[in-house]
Amino acid sequence: MTTVAKTRRRGFPKWASSTIGIVAIIAVWWGVAILFQLRSPKYAPIPTPVQVLQALFAESPDWYWRMFSVTLGEAGVGFLWGNAIALLLAFLVLIIPALDGVIMQIAVVSYCLPIVAIGPIALIVLGGATSPGDLSGTAVFLAALSVIFTTVVGSLLGLKAADRSALDVVSVYGGGRLAQLLKVRLVAAVPEIFSALQMSVPAAFLGAVLGEYFGKIEQAVGPALVAAQVQLNSGLVWALFLLCALIALVGYWLMGLIGRLVAPWSKGDRR
Repeated sequence: MTTVAKTRRRGFPKWASSTIGIVAIIAVWWGVAILFQLRSPKYAPIPTPVQVLQALFAESPDWYWRMFSVTLGEAGVGFLWGNAIALLLAFLVLIIPALDGVIMQIAVVSYCLPIVAIGPIALIVLGGATSPGDLSGTAVFLAALSVIFTTVVGSLLGLKAADRSALDVVSVYGGGRLAQLLKVRLVAAVPEIFSALQMSVPAAFLGAVLGEYFGKIEQAVGPALVAAQVQLNSGLVWALFLLCALIALVGYWLMGLIGRLVAPWSKGDRR
């Protein structure tokens, strides 16, 4: 009986189950959208998939490029700064163990800070974009802030999981904590570090979009979403947030691919 069940499971391709799930989600979405439109014919907050596609193709590719290129730039700069700070903090914990509690508190505080409270302060200190097409300092800061906790925790899990015997070998040959970090811990933690970086990609993009909501930027995804909401263009709002989700998913996948190429042993590849 078990063999038959396994055979049936193997005979059902993964793409088929994924397709069924996507079709089911679209069907439910369509049904809910129709119900909302029947209740409120003038303005429906949930558009149908057809209305989203119509709104998506109503704008030119150049318009989307101008909006998303700014947000991607802010997310990219914030991603680099935030992860650089997070990795530095994680390395300090291994070099100076007494800083463990302090650094973990910093990471937790960065995660728990409410964006609504910290955003206006960052806007006053850092400002927004000086001209259309420029990056917003507030959006970069919130993108960096959004990735610190994830990268610190993920990196520390990998760094502290290094092989004890390899660490003892470094100590026997006169190496200190820094030598252990560079020769053993860092190599062992590469898969976990890339997993943390993978999760921080969508977090950085979301932080950049949220930073744009506080104003002083004219050309980006955030202002485009605000304008679409003011115009009651729910189709464009949904099109923009679906594109944001797609971009975050692609970035997540690309970082995972880089992690598998850099550390193939994490997936069981002996090469």
